[in-house]
Amino acid sequence: MKSALFRRVPADPPHLKVSFEGQAFKVALKRRPTAKRITLRVSHATGEVVLTIPERTDVGLAQKFADGHSQWIASRLAKVPDRVPFESGELVPLRGVPHRIVHWSSIRGVTQATHDNSGHPIIAVTGEAAHVARRVRDFLEAEAKRDFAAAVKKHTAQLGIPAKRITVRDTKSRWGSCSANGALNFSWRLIMAPPFVLDYLAAHEVAHLRELNHSQRFWKITYQLCSRTDDAEAWLKTYGSALHRIG
Repeated sequence: MKSALFRRVPADPPHLKVSFEGQAFKVALKRRPTAKRITLRVSHATGEVVLTIPERTDVGLAQKFADGHSQWIASRLAKVPDRVPFESGELVPLRGVPHRIVHWSSIRGVTQATHDNSGHPIIAVTGEAAHVARRVRDFLEAEAKRDFAAAVKKHTAQLGIPAKRITVRDTKSRWGSCSANGALNFSWRLIMAPPFVLDYLAAHEVAHLRELNHSQRFWKITYQLCSRTDDAEAWLKTYGSALHRIG
């Protein structure tokens, strides 16, 4: 018989299953060495349920904890607004202006922001209907990258420090970041916000090229680059989470 010392410890499941009054929920399980106790949260932005447990906590205990909070999970999820899918007929903001997604033609062409016959803003998508969602997202990501490239170019020229690289991703925990080697990363979802918000995030990360912290010197640079810093911060605090429920 093999010694218990060499017995293989089963890996944690990525999710736990919890049910309440006929509803089934997936709870993401995260084990954190720094965690001191079991914590449970429901993201108002995405509706994701996450259970974080300490390094030595048994999965069975985690399941029992989640089951004991099933009613709480259900009530929190009930308050999360519905998602807006990238489907034909849905309204999606582009640079702060609502655009209706229109499946323009089954013949593949270029996705573009334009207007319908009544002058209303639309995102016209071509190709097979099954690919509408992907093509809308690809279009928004491309528009975000273009706008961020222009904003970063403007702010770096004013600061006199170039950015090494600009990327756009679907980040969840932060709207932008700046690495120690000068690479800037932004959430493509900011293309759905008003332009002054995207401009602020570009200025914020460009300021980090000089001050990789949030000191008074950093904020002084940010305000010099973007006069609407306070407006943008307030907009993100009020409306930012809604951007994660689109698409």
